[in-house]
Amino acid sequence: MPDLAAVERTALLTAALRAAESRRPDCLYSDPYAEAFAGEIGPGLLDEIRAVTFPPERDRTLPSTPDYNAIRTRFFDDFLTGVACDPGMRQLVIAPAGMDSRAFRLDWPGHVTLFEVDRPAVVEVKEQVLGAEVPRVDRRVVAVDLRAPDWETRLVDAGYEPTRPSTWLLEGLLYYIPEADAHRILDRVRALSAPGSAIAADVVNAAALRLPSMKGLLEVFARWGCPWLFGTDEPEEFFARHGFSVQAVQPGEPGADFGRWPDPVPPRAVGDVRRVFFVHGTPATR
Repeated sequence: MPDLAAVERTALLTAALRAAESRRPDCLYSDPYAEAFAGEIGPGLLDEIRAVTFPPERDRTLPSTPDYNAIRTRFFDDFLTGVACDPGMRQLVIAPAGMDSRAFRLDWPGHVTLFEVDRPAVVEVKEQVLGAEVPRVDRRVVAVDLRAPDWETRLVDAGYEPTRPSTWLLEGLLYYIPEADAHRILDRVRALSAPGSAIAADVVNAAALRLPSMKGLLEVFARWGCPWLFGTDEPEEFFARHGFSVQAVQPGEPGADFGRWPDPVPPRAVGDVRRVFFVHGTPATR
């Protein structure tokens, strides 16, 4: 089995979080593949996150990563299955796909093709774990880095049609890459998005990268070799610069709570607080 780079290993953390969520009696979703995807490494990564998030000797100051991940997964589950109900929406792209199992655990209409894009090492590990498992959708795997100059060509070679509407999910990506890369990727996604397309993503705000209260969590990711690098306080404006008209909702707000977010949600006008945004929308009319 190939070694995974630092950022790629965060896919194992996400898998461990999803496995833990699936064991809860009040789980927001069930992922029967997550434990196998997490393997031996994922639980250890999760233990490190839990240790800094829930310190036994003092009150929690960091966001609850388990609750956040549960809400994020469910929010994007609902988003993807909702857009897939449209008979005209035949293409879904999850990039990066990591150890995502939506192709196997969710019900999909027959007209949908789901493309999973991620680095070759991640794809190799994932396919080894899946073995002979059969997806519930026409699943196309594209083993390519989103920073590669030819990833669009590789996607088209797998059957993606740029002239047809598509839905893109950029989950767990933008805060791990430099701002310049975030701009480039969104420009390239927009170029592939025909009228009638949709997009969703998660992104942190700028304060989440520098607040002292975030230090413990940021230090863990930096120690792993995958520091958080990008955040924006105005996600709507950021996506608009790349031709998308989006809405941004925070965990704990209506539609992104599911009875699980444990912290207050300060109004957007309040500064110097950590925030995460779930962004979703469509290409702007030209």
